[in-house]
Amino acid sequence: MTPQHPARTGGQVLIDQLIRHGVDTVYGVPGESYLAALDALHDAPVRMVVCRHEGGAAYMAEAHGKLTGRPGVCFTTRGPGATNALVALHTAHQDATPLVLFIGLVPRGHTHRDSFQELDLRATFGTNAKLVETIDDAARIPEHVARAFAVAGSGRPGPVVLGLPEDMLTDTVQVPDATPLPVPAGAVSATERDRLAALLGAAERPLLLLGGSRWTDRARADIREWAEAWSLPVTVDFRCQDLVDNDSESYIGALGYGRADAVAERIRGADLLICVGTAPGDVCTDGFTLLPTDGTGPRLVQALPAPQPPAPLYPADLALLAAPEAFGTAVRGLLPDTAVPWGVRTKQDRAAHLEFRTPVPDDDPLDLGAVFAHLDARLSHDTVVTFGAGNHAVWAQRFLTYRDGRRQLAPRNGSMGYGIPAAVAAVAAAIAEPGRQVVSVAGDGCFLMNGQELATAVAQGAAPLVLVLNNSTYGTIRQHQEQSYPGRVSGTGLVNPDFAALARAFGAHGETVTTHDAFPAALERSLASGTAALIELKVTEGLLAPGVTVDSLREEHQHV
Repeated sequence: MTPQHPARTGGQVLIDQLIRHGVDTVYGVPGESYLAALDALHDAPVRMVVCRHEGGAAYMAEAHGKLTGRPGVCFTTRGPGATNALVALHTAHQDATPLVLFIGLVPRGHTHRDSFQELDLRATFGTNAKLVETIDDAARIPEHVARAFAVAGSGRPGPVVLGLPEDMLTDTVQVPDATPLPVPAGAVSATERDRLAALLGAAERPLLLLGGSRWTDRARADIREWAEAWSLPVTVDFRCQDLVDNDSESYIGALGYGRADAVAERIRGADLLICVGTAPGDVCTDGFTLLPTDGTGPRLVQALPAPQPPAPLYPADLALLAAPEAFGTAVRGLLPDTAVPWGVRTKQDRAAHLEFRTPVPDDDPLDLGAVFAHLDARLSHDTVVTFGAGNHAVWAQRFLTYRDGRRQLAPRNGSMGYGIPAAVAAVAAAIAEPGRQVVSVAGDGCFLMNGQELATAVAQGAAPLVLVLNNSTYGTIRQHQEQSYPGRVSGTGLVNPDFAALARAFGAHGETVTTHDAFPAALERSLASGTAALIELKVTEGLLAPGVTVDSLREEHQHV
């Protein structure tokens, strides 16, 4: 006899599936199209973080997925609300982040009539999501949700979109809950392990490149131990600096925007490139220029959680279908038989990195190198650091040390407005660690794209520290502009508010700092405030990046 299950609305069935899948926090902006789900959340042990914009809410869900490795969950209403969230889906798609976006839709009988806020989900989201489905039958909600979570987290992770017709959520059904589906991690066979050892044994200039997602603490530890046993130089993909303890003697710095020239030379001269979690892409190869595409480049090993990327420019000599933890498990006991010939070179690369990441003092009243050196020494080992896109991020990438436990949340697709929502999510995701520090580094342009989410932080009792680097310009574009069209400033100047006063208006702590000597005391007051806090750093006029000013770019152009 088929067991009887209690009658539940579609909204209740949906929330019960989230609980079954271990979801404790969701992000969203309310809408009339999913009222039945909101009602079910009322009595559920699931925290609803109510945001001020769907873009911010979806960024929070993406950051949650990035930090925890489990799909972040976002709810939006149809039409404008759904399309506002698209920016975060692009981020999740390019960054390989597990995310499930639930979108309330028009009633089923109103479709294909150009109804109020109606949209075609597949046409709108299909190119930026791994799966897009509409749940037309409330009895199939468990099936759809289980598949959504499995697809979002499996292989190369990414976003999944599920549409929720308004009237479907109010239907009453009797249906069992779904069992979460397993997410395979892959494996490295003994034969493949031996092949890897043989490639290493024949190499003279190997390089280990880490990137992508599906990383765990176990994977980080195992791969670090293996790399250090072989004295392998370790670099990371753009904004993946928390994948290896930066204090490791094998770590030689990051690739991508803001990288050191020495790291670029290292990948250019490698004869064996071992990639774990990522394939060589546009950003880490300087637009496919650091590695030749004619087959004359290094031998390539790729350990990816999904099949090789389509039409790869760099075909692998050894392709492993394994997530980082499975790869780490396979190699942690793989030790060299004799001293490796590249050990001295690794020490030289390490020394070059330490020199690059050490701030060079300058005579500016507000020396950002000194500010970030002090911040790096003051923050706890497990601080979560968030930032968006722009030249302001270079200081956080270059001068902060990502040790075991410290995490970096930043969009690898270069999406502005990410840092503040990510900081809120980092606090919300750390329910078991309520005292964990969260610091967001923002540019003046990046901050005002989602700065309203400070209101969400205050409402949630979240206490991130926000540093706003204010140079009154879109710095990255201004730098390109000065390089290509020196002196012809167009479209990059900004007129900003008093950021500290704005923070206080939201109920946060706010201060303005104009000299680096004043920063330590302002930092202590902000950390002790017990609430969200913002320090506006009034950057010296014309400063665009470490060692780069408008004047230096114009002078460089005059000598070309």
